[in-house]
Amino acid sequence: MGARVTLCSHLDHTGSETPNGPAVSAVIETIAVAAIDLAELIMDGPLAGITGKTDGVNSDGDFQRDIDLAADAIMRAALRKTPVAAVLSEESELPEVFNAEASLCVAIDPLDGSANLQNNISVGTIFSIRLRSNDIISTFFEPGTAQCAAGFVVYGPQTTLVLAFDERVDIFILDRRAREFLLIARRVRIAPDTPEFAINASNRRHWHGPVRTYIDECLAGTNGSCAADFNMRWIGSLVAEALRILVRGGVFLYPADARPAYREGRLRLLYEAHPMALVMEWAGGAATTGRRRILELSARTPHQRVPLIMGSVRGVRDVTAMHEAVEPMFDNSDAPLFARRGLFR
Repeated sequence: MGARVTLCSHLDHTGSETPNGPAVSAVIETIAVAAIDLAELIMDGPLAGITGKTDGVNSDGDFQRDIDLAADAIMRAALRKTPVAAVLSEESELPEVFNAEASLCVAIDPLDGSANLQNNISVGTIFSIRLRSNDIISTFFEPGTAQCAAGFVVYGPQTTLVLAFDERVDIFILDRRAREFLLIARRVRIAPDTPEFAINASNRRHWHGPVRTYIDECLAGTNGSCAADFNMRWIGSLVAEALRILVRGGVFLYPADARPAYREGRLRLLYEAHPMALVMEWAGGAATTGRRRILELSARTPHQRVPLIMGSVRGVRDVTAMHEAVEPMFDNSDAPLFARRGLFR
């Protein structure tokens, strides 16, 4: 086997052939270096004084843990050294301007799923990179199609970097001894027909009609109209779910539902749904709210929430078909006629 390709050499090659490539490459490389430091902090956990205790709430009402604040500090300090005009972090109410003359803006979730650490479950960093508009802050309110790169890091048994850049998706793994990310999968493509779905089934009573009907069709297996036995997965970690889809295929659903706090969905558009949608589409998959393509959406507020359904084109198409079969005002319908209409008929 020949020498592994490092992230740095990969970016040197790819960035040289991409508009604004050197600047984008510098930001990606900086996030990767910061992720190595964060991975070490996560591994040490309580040994490094990280207790997982709640230190209040962020601007959007979610609990903040000590590791959230540490991750935010690590990423901000790193990005200040790059050609970044402004950063929007989950841990801050508004974007922070770094260098008004710089060419890029970054939206980032420094540590997604921090509550999982107490159970030793994979967590991650999610990031989105955009070219700066004339008005810096307005950059964050453009559609997801404005992203020039995105990706996520999974801190698990291995530290894995998934990168969407130059209209392709590549996967890297951290060599801890060398402190370098090495390329392990080029131009990843999502398997089209894996009979697998991921959803928090404990919320079934809150789901709207289209989601409930889709899952019921899957659960019917070979005895139903889908003619395939589906497996259900639910890790409760967005980055781990996304990596599984890239490796295995399937579909992930985090839909809106009838609960007041979930009516607009739960995941954030700018630093969760947008970057994940770019990764999925550039890997040959899709991402939707159930009714609209995620990358076509523009945020109205910095921390806007949306439903997210992502994965293989077929899986996302089937969920979308269930939504299109009924008017939006009847999404929560349990009418027998709608329930019998079957996804695959």
